[in-house]
Amino acid sequence: RALPEYSREGGQTIIPLRFDRDEGYFIVFRTEGLSPTSKTNFPEIEQLAVLDAPWTVSFDPKWGGPASVVFERLMDWTHHSDPGIKYYSGKAVYKQTFDLPKSDAKSLYLDLGRVSNMARVKLNGKDLGVVWTFPWRVDVSDAVKAKGNKLEIEVVNLWPNRLIGDEQLLDDGIVNGQWPEWLTEGKPRASGRYTFTTYKHFNKDSPLLESGLMGPVKILVEN
Repeated sequence: RALPEYSREGGQTIIPLRFDRDEGYFIVFRTEGLSPTSKTNFPEIEQLAVLDAPWTVSFDPKWGGPASVVFERLMDWTHHSDPGIKYYSGKAVYKQTFDLPKSDAKSLYLDLGRVSNMARVKLNGKDLGVVWTFPWRVDVSDAVKAKGNKLEIEVVNLWPNRLIGDEQLLDDGIVNGQWPEWLTEGKPRASGRYTFTTYKHFNKDSPLLESGLMGPVKILVEN
């Protein structure tokens, strides 16, 4: 995008920049400069609303999570009392419907706050893409409406928490170099484990990794 705000002093070009955490830029100079303007390189971003109503969250029961649960507030899955959520690894879908406060701003953004580890945002059926690093923000200007916005956020975490969760259960893996009978004969697993590995990278006391959508989720406007 263009950076209209700059100046020239002593044979140098001075460009005001603003960096978010973990952010970097490639600056490309044109042969001909932009015409003088009063615009700034980084318009001010202000908070319009916080989406702090309860969220309906769906996990995959095939990997131990509940099919549907209500989060009264956003939280790290590893702090949840339900083991199916605490040790969950995979995808979970957060849903909420919201109305947009009145605003004359033309550019609006959804800021997810804090996410571990990746998220895909859909608003009113429109896929707005994937975010995987700070700032956890997507442009919703062309998707948001005044009333009844249907927001869907798919969040995926990493694999270790499920492996650590399975270590709380009976070990039905390889013993003395022999494959387990349930595996070789295609029998149901009595242990209740969801994973099987040939090497134990974690034990039952290994620290869990922060997971899920922690928020706060906000609507921001560009002025």
